[in-house]
Amino acid sequence: MKNDKMKLQYRVNEQIHVREVRVVGDDGAEVLPTKQALDKARQLGVDLVEISPNAQPPVCRLIDYSKFLYQQKKRKKEMKAKQAKVEVKEIRFGPQTDEHDYQFKLKHAQEFLEEGNKVRAYVFFRGRSILFKEQGEVLLLRFANDLEEYGKVEQMPKLEGKKMFLYMAPKKSGVVKQSQQKRDRLAAEAAAKEKTKTEKLANDTNKSDDEAETTPRSGGLFDNMKNGSEVLKKLKQ
Repeated sequence: MKNDKMKLQYRVNEQIHVREVRVVGDDGAEVLPTKQALDKARQLGVDLVEISPNAQPPVCRLIDYSKFLYQQKKRKKEMKAKQAKVEVKEIRFGPQTDEHDYQFKLKHAQEFLEEGNKVRAYVFFRGRSILFKEQGEVLLLRFANDLEEYGKVEQMPKLEGKKMFLYMAPKKSGVVKQSQQKRDRLAAEAAAKEKTKTEKLANDTNKSDDEAETTPRSGGLFDNMKNGSEVLKKLKQ
């Protein structure tokens, strides 16, 4: 049905009744009598397709009509995809979210960003839990750091009433779609790495603060951020 409607939008071959047309192609454009343009189309084994009927004279192309319709359909689909509305997906945490729940929500956020959606993550402080707002900030900073491969931070953690928000947008390029199995494996590896880091920090408690700060973190989310070193300290606590 859609193809039939599209066909009605264009005049082809003998449906073109004007005296002359402007034929455009890769080698330029020329004005020809319509009969001569039709003869040329037959010689080339293609169709004469009127693409701009209101021009003086009307503009036509020498092209296979089925191929022409396919190109028009593909172009419309691409334009529609570009105009698609970006959704904002929410991820909610508590100030003391456990590791299993964290990894579950992290995986969903990865999927949202891969699909081109924005993510608004927030920590909700109920009652006296507002006393743990610094713990909520560290949680959101870790969340942003774990998603740096998939998205970029639009707004760092900010407290608004009883909620602390973090906004992330998808990266425009460089993100490769991963299978569910691979995402699960990477999540498990991240959890194991985090556990190893915690154990190592516990064993290094005798080291001075100066020695700890001599080990730089390269390529991370907070390298070029203002007060980035203070943020990283919070993540390591």
